[in-house]
Amino acid sequence: MFDRIQSLFVDRGGGAEEPDKRHSTDELHLAAAVLLVEAARIDGRFEETERKTIKTLIRARFGLDPQETDHLLAEADREAAWAGELWSYVRVIKNRFSHAERVRLIEMLWEVAYADGVLHDYEANLLRRVGGLVYVSDRECGAARKRVLDRLGIGA
Repeated sequence: MFDRIQSLFVDRGGGAEEPDKRHSTDELHLAAAVLLVEAARIDGRFEETERKTIKTLIRARFGLDPQETDHLLAEADREAAWAGELWSYVRVIKNRFSHAERVRLIEMLWEVAYADGVLHDYEANLLRRVGGLVYVSDRECGAARKRVLDRLGIGA
């Protein structure tokens, strides 16, 4: 798994790679993980509670074992720190996830945003932007947020 994730960064331009390898499941997992990491980091702190939440979410969502989860999170953390923009990751999600999967990703992002118990303005702004970019309506984003608040027992 780790080798496959690392291979994604060898040729970002799509030169000699076969199309099915350029858009592998690993690329999809990495795109989602980068967005989750960015949701945790955007307020200037990446706390252990957020890290644990991301691990739990990606393990459950993608069916990864603990070692694969750790590798994916480490790669996503490096990628989020290096990336100047999120559009390439958002585009992968928009193009490859079904609508229901995109709504579920928004819900995962809300879980990360609330993992430390506080919603920062930057986190809320990121969620609004990502929701719009992946064609999830404000109403669906709000419903996803409400499900997370109910699950976490946090009053809005």
